[in-house]
Amino acid sequence: MQTPLREFLRTETGGAAVLLAAAAAALVWVNVDASSYNSLWRTNLSINLGGASVALDLRHWVNSGLMTFFFFVVGLEARRELDLGELRERRRFALPLVAGISGMVAAVGIYLAFNAGHSSAHGWGIAMSTDTAFALGLLALVGPRFPDRLRAFILTVVVVDDIVALVVIATVYTKTLHVVPLLAAVAFLGAVLVARSLEVRPGPTCAVLGAAAWVGLLKSGVEPVVIGLAMGLLVYAYPARRSSLERATERFREFREQPTAELARAAGVELRSATSFNERLQQLFHPWTSYVIVPLFALANAGIAINGSFLAQAFSSRITLGILVGYVVGKPVGILGGSWLTTRLSRGWLQPPVGWAAVAGGGTIAGIGFTVALLIATLAFDGRRLEEAKVGILSAALGAALITWLLFRATALLPRRLRIRALLGSAQPLVDLYIDVDPERDHVRGAIDAPVTVVEYGDFECPYCGQAEPVVRELIRDFADVRYVWRHLPLNDVHPHAQIAAEAAEAAADQGAFWEMHDLLLDNQSALQPDDLIAYAEQLGLDVERFTDSLREHTGAARVAEDVDSADLSGVSGTPTFFINSRRQHGAYDIGSLSAGVRAAGAREWLGSPESGRQPTPMR
Repeated sequence: MQTPLREFLRTETGGAAVLLAAAAAALVWVNVDASSYNSLWRTNLSINLGGASVALDLRHWVNSGLMTFFFFVVGLEARRELDLGELRERRRFALPLVAGISGMVAAVGIYLAFNAGHSSAHGWGIAMSTDTAFALGLLALVGPRFPDRLRAFILTVVVVDDIVALVVIATVYTKTLHVVPLLAAVAFLGAVLVARSLEVRPGPTCAVLGAAAWVGLLKSGVEPVVIGLAMGLLVYAYPARRSSLERATERFREFREQPTAELARAAGVELRSATSFNERLQQLFHPWTSYVIVPLFALANAGIAINGSFLAQAFSSRITLGILVGYVVGKPVGILGGSWLTTRLSRGWLQPPVGWAAVAGGGTIAGIGFTVALLIATLAFDGRRLEEAKVGILSAALGAALITWLLFRATALLPRRLRIRALLGSAQPLVDLYIDVDPERDHVRGAIDAPVTVVEYGDFECPYCGQAEPVVRELIRDFADVRYVWRHLPLNDVHPHAQIAAEAAEAAADQGAFWEMHDLLLDNQSALQPDDLIAYAEQLGLDVERFTDSLREHTGAARVAEDVDSADLSGVSGTPTFFINSRRQHGAYDIGSLSAGVRAAGAREWLGSPESGRQPTPMR
């Protein structure tokens, strides 16, 4: 089932494989020909504009330049989760925040315990942050049955890590500070706040101002990747609005009737504006950061010349051991302990969105601190110490993946009910359906008291609703404890007969034949003229005169309008849109996807039910 979050996670997972390959390539390269490796990344590249210039070697262009886009994408996804995702209910952000900080504090504490009283203690920031791509990618590999909500939870923890790590980079690891360029960077960032509210193409303007802020931070001595996260957090995410979709449809119709370049441009503008700018930017930049930029960063920084004597020295080094134990032990203990303590102190008001086994798995996989850890290591150390830090970072990644796999295997051995609770937990998902189902008002198919409710917002003339109808019938046939609800959402701007068809269904409902008319309308979507509707009434044996009067007087229009209002309140803009137990079902509506959603909803109801033995099950 495709959702923006799952698309983000899928890209991160795929990028993890490329990242791993790049890290391996760096290790091979530096051990085969260390001189060419170092020579390439130390090559100087300068950009001159008038009297101003920026000169860095290639490694720093990657670390400080290209990685800005990586943090920009992290900021975009964090903003999307805050506006539309699990974190739009602000209390749900509190626990990942506490968990993320607890994990960092525990890991840093362990590192400092190993390095107390030594100059190497300055590298404590290395043990802080989790690598998004590696952690999510390896979680999908070693723990494929961990729920998707765990990935959203870990993503939030990682964002907390990244924000704090960037603050640490900008303060602790800033060697010199020049005030004037710093003030200029702040001024440019303030200009971005103003520019994003402008009516005329704020995107290019914000990009130029963001680049200027990046140069300002670079000249001030502050690590400029901070700008990426700040810019990403400023880009709002929002669902497509019906008014925007209707304007886009109107512009496209104008272009269809008169295909000129000007109308094509107008239609393109309306189509783009109908979707969230946040989503468009993620679609543009995320593949580049996951498949190109982060692997390039690994290639530039992961190279270590390995031999027996060096490894023996490294694994007795305070730096290596502090990083390794900090990530492998400190991260899971901190995340799990912080989550448990918060849940206990709040008496369950704040609790993880998943079960405790999943939280533990998230804690262990958070011990992978590749990207930002390497970035801080290059700022904190050089020479032999930097090499020892790299060994600790790579070893921690291997150890965290192994422990997560062992935890997953242990969870898989639990009895089914305990396993489901350990993975899913008892936290209630966010409710997306604004108006609850009312059996006295809504059109319901199936058992009135069924534990799982599937709501569809549909349009009788919509071809996709017609394609979904056999799937819905199969779903009702396959599952015993599911009730199905139809709500009207006629898309009048594209389907001229949808409104009258919806009113015809309501006219039939007045005579107790809603579902019979519903089925006929979806089976005959190309014949929805008034004469066709009256013929269907005759076929069903209805009082035709009464039915015709209802159509002529638009008796059902008010009832249809109520459904449309409820769709707008629930953020529905297209058809078909499904909700399962009030939670919106994103993506495909094939039988596999809907069945998976029904099973997940049934499992949650089963776990929350006082009846220990009752669980919604398929009929076959």
